[in-house]
Amino acid sequence: MGAQSLAVACGVLALCLALAGTTNPGFVARITQAGLDYAHQQGIAVLEKELVQLKLPDISGDYRVRHVGKVHYELSSLDLRSFHLPYSRISLVPNVGLQVSISNAFAEVDGNWRVKIHFIRDHGSFDLKVENIYIKINLKLGSDTSGKPTIDTSDCSTRISRVRVHFSGKFGWLYNIFHSAIESRFRKILEGKVCEIVVSSVRSELQPYLQTLPVTARIDAMAGIDYSLVAPPTATAQSLDVDLKGEFFSLAHRSAVPFSPLALSFPPDHDRMVYFGASSYFFNTAGFAYHAAGALVFEITDSMIPKDIEFHLKTSTFSAFVPQLETMYPDMPMKLRLSTSSAPFLNIGPGGLSLKPVVDIQAYAILPNSSLAPLFLLSLTGNVSAVVDMKSSRIVGNLTVGRMKLSLKHSDVGTFQVRTLQSIMNILASSILLPRLNARLDQGFPLPLPDRIQLFNVLVQFHQNFLLLGADVRYQPRGRR
Repeated sequence: MGAQSLAVACGVLALCLALAGTTNPGFVARITQAGLDYAHQQGIAVLEKELVQLKLPDISGDYRVRHVGKVHYELSSLDLRSFHLPYSRISLVPNVGLQVSISNAFAEVDGNWRVKIHFIRDHGSFDLKVENIYIKINLKLGSDTSGKPTIDTSDCSTRISRVRVHFSGKFGWLYNIFHSAIESRFRKILEGKVCEIVVSSVRSELQPYLQTLPVTARIDAMAGIDYSLVAPPTATAQSLDVDLKGEFFSLAHRSAVPFSPLALSFPPDHDRMVYFGASSYFFNTAGFAYHAAGALVFEITDSMIPKDIEFHLKTSTFSAFVPQLETMYPDMPMKLRLSTSSAPFLNIGPGGLSLKPVVDIQAYAILPNSSLAPLFLLSLTGNVSAVVDMKSSRIVGNLTVGRMKLSLKHSDVGTFQVRTLQSIMNILASSILLPRLNARLDQGFPLPLPDRIQLFNVLVQFHQNFLLLGADVRYQPRGRR
């Protein structure tokens, strides 16, 4: 009984350690079958170009023909004129990777022949048609130590069902008699060469292209985004899922985020080629990074107030609400310093994206010698909603401020009615602070995309704890605009 209890305890401990070691992604990229089909079309076009450049070796040998005797033949200057892959498909292999199946491919080869039969020598040209070529390629997906995706060929097989060779020349009819020997040798050579090209193409073309997926994306002078893979890509029956860290960080000093990402529950949508799940963790690490970098501090002075607003940031304006200012600091310019004691925390749900920031507003009088005299400290709370969209492969946003509430935290000029300042704060928020924030959000944050990928037909949905972005993909080859 004691041994059994110990085994159970060890099993529970192992399970706890396993669960503790798992890391939920902050950002998920999903490639649907439609997306894989599109990528497959691009890949097959590249493979066709690679195959047609295949260099074939010269072939020579001896063959005994009945009533004729031994024939020595040589085939040289083999030129692969064309190689076509008209039928192919890509399939998801759950928990393994991808499989590409090519059928009914065909190729054409021409070259020169030379034969020797006893004392007779002859030469000419030949045409060779290769038909019903079947190629099966298994691709294994992974990630390297830097968090970039990797891909390699785990298996490749080629089967050629039919090879036809036709010799032209004075004695071409005779040489067509022993075509079977040449066709057999050519079949074996080509079957091996095709898989060599496949393996080489995956390593020299596909793998380097996947490496263009950014592990980190620099946003501005203060912050970047970590898009490294937290696990190898996972193939399911319907899609290929890529779990990314999805974490903003301060460029000056990267510190541990004091909260963890929640698991994302993707809806079973597959209408678009790709989907991106940006969790609330992803957005909240942005607030954490910018707060740590000191970027969430704003100062407002009179020169920043738009000319069309008949309002000046001076003690003479505020003395209508704070009478003491008229005698203590008569007709002096003012400065407002807005800051947050902690990073703003954002919530995402089916109804949209919202946050309730708490902002401290410290008011100063600017003295004649340019030093600052503290006047009062206000606390502002309000409801902020956000509209999110995708523009030029970047996540962009726009904030709208709802009802705001002011309270007095401290005053150096005596007591006053805080609610009387509400209209002034509404003006400052709507005409100065909000436009600045929205101008920055309109620049957006880059999505994790490899080179030369454009997104269109965008879909935006809100779900519990994450934002879902869907899109179709267009690949822009090099040299095109």
